[in-house]
Amino acid sequence: MEWPEAVHRSLGAAGVRVVGYVPDAGHKRLIELCQADKAMRAVVLTTEEEGIGLAAGAWLGGQKSVLLMQSSGVGNIINVLGMVQVCRFPLVMIVTMRGEEGEFNPWQVPMGLATAQVLEAMGMTVSRASDASEVAPLVAAALKGEKAAAVLISQKVIGIKSFQEQRSQ
Repeated sequence: MEWPEAVHRSLGAAGVRVVGYVPDAGHKRLIELCQADKAMRAVVLTTEEEGIGLAAGAWLGGQKSVLLMQSSGVGNIINVLGMVQVCRFPLVMIVTMRGEEGEFNPWQVPMGLATAQVLEAMGMTVSRASDASEVAPLVAAALKGEKAAAVLISQKVIGIKSFQEQRSQ
């Protein structure tokens, strides 16, 4: 079983009903699985900041949620993560990493290098999957907690985009 299928299974087993996401090639298969799951509502976001409000609303409505984003999106949510700290609601984010070794886009590197430290500074528990076999267990563990947690998925797992791939899309 590939990691997106294993993560989707973990989301279902944990009772996740709301999945917020900004479209991302690294999450493509997981997003498709969540969209096809009649027990889940997959909500496309305009910006990652909207995901924090979505997660807060889901929690207030008694629903479990998860946010899917790329590491560059973490830079967009720093201020609104204060809401998670102050309101103390559980938040699980699954973050595909950019800016790691082999990255073709230099604009992805600074946030890619800072993602874990930024999230930890905002009070989140951060774990990192460097191998596909680690992703689902780390997500399952994050979903069991009642705190804010992020699982970072290394570019080694999702693959490194090339400039040529970007031009053809």
